Amino acid sequence: MDSFIIGQQLVNGITLGAIYGLIAVGYTMVYGIIGMINFAHGDIYMVSAYLGAIFLAVITFFGIDSVVLALIITLLFTIVFTALYGWSVERIAYRPLRGSTRLAPLISAIGMSLILQNYVQLSQGARNQGFPALVEGSVRVGDGAQFFQVTYLQMIIVVTAFVSMGILTYVIHKTSLGRACRATQQDPMMAEVLGINTDRIISIVFVLGAIMAAVAGILVSLNYGSFDFYIGFITGIKAFTAAVLGGIGSLPGAILGGLILGMSESLFSGFVNTDYKDVFAFGLLIVVLIFKPSGLLGKPEIEKV
Repeated sequence: MDSFIIGQQLVNGITLGAIYGLIAVGYTMVYGIIGMINFAHGDIYMVSAYLGAIFLAVITFFGIDSVVLALIITLLFTIVFTALYGWSVERIAYRPLRGSTRLAPLISAIGMSLILQNYVQLSQGARNQGFPALVEGSVRVGDGAQFFQVTYLQMIIVVTAFVSMGILTYVIHKTSLGRACRATQQDPMMAEVLGINTDRIISIVFVLGAIMAAVAGILVSLNYGSFDFYIGFITGIKAFTAAVLGGIGSLPGAILGGLILGMSESLFSGFVNTDYKDVFAFGLLIVVLIFKPSGLLGKPEIEKV
């Protein structure tokens, strides 16, 4: 019996970890290119959940009955508008303060986080919002009383997360845009000398992170069926933890950290106590950072002299 319980918790943990990984990408990309944490990123994810629900309601109003088509259109519109929010955060909270102290953009990002929370609360209300269950059904593994199940939605979440990460990895490592991003990350001044518009590249990085958050927002809304204006804070902190755990600045590290965090939370909730799963997750982070401060896949920072 225990093996099937473990199997169910692992399935739940991988699903949760894939979501954490998608959101963690935004933190790790921004940190990798400008060396700062975008603490408004969790609220970009929160905004995407609301945008997804709004666009789905509009699409349903116009009589589109196909679930697949409705989801694809909703996802595309949500990505576009969430990307605009990500671009706006960079232009408002980061670009004017780029030559300032390192603390100023951090405080500005926290301010943007609070602004987004209150903006959504005032415009959409403080009550929980619902998302219809559009994908149903599951695959049952085992028989009789000993089984665990994997829902079709969980499969979609994991596959979508890894496909999205694969596309992003290809863009970063195989395209001219990716080369410009890596050059800006390594030496912004030299990148400018070589003709790279670093301001545009930094904006694009914020947009790419917001796109990943938009995908996560739709998937989470489909999976849990409800959300509110405060989900960005809690999930954002967890995703940031995943990014640090895997190695801030490393794309594979973001996914690895998300999966480890998701499975750890799920197993702890299933076998110990769900009330203290956050304590366990952050305790795991502390242990990893004590023995490997740069994270599991992160590289130690080399100071140039």
